[in-house]
Amino acid sequence: MRRLLLASFAAICLSPAAQAQGRQDFEMLNRSGYQINEIYVGPSSSPNWGRDLLGQNVLANGRSFNVTFSGNSSECLWDIKIVYEDRDQSEMRQVNLCRVSRVTMFWDRQRNNTRFVAE
Repeated sequence: MRRLLLASFAAICLSPAAQAQGRQDFEMLNRSGYQINEIYVGPSSSPNWGRDLLGQNVLANGRSFNVTFSGNSSECLWDIKIVYEDRDQSEMRQVNLCRVSRVTMFWDRQRNNTRFVAE
């Protein structure tokens, strides 16, 4: 009986929905060469970005910022928007945060835009 309860508990805890909860946490690394003043992360299923995660802080070039979730969402696809010091903006859509632990931003001078690398 005890093994059956443990097996049932493990099955519940390891279900895809339970595994996804809180697994969206990731590190943002700024390698753009510029200061980032605002970071927004919103579910791809919603048109709303929510609040600026940096608040009164900024993300200097070469620095990282840990984005953490409260664990009450099982969504995996999220959109990321950054706003630079000069108010220029870049977006990355439908990032599977259940499979990503770091997002690095680079300034692509040839294309004149931000390149995101998800790892």
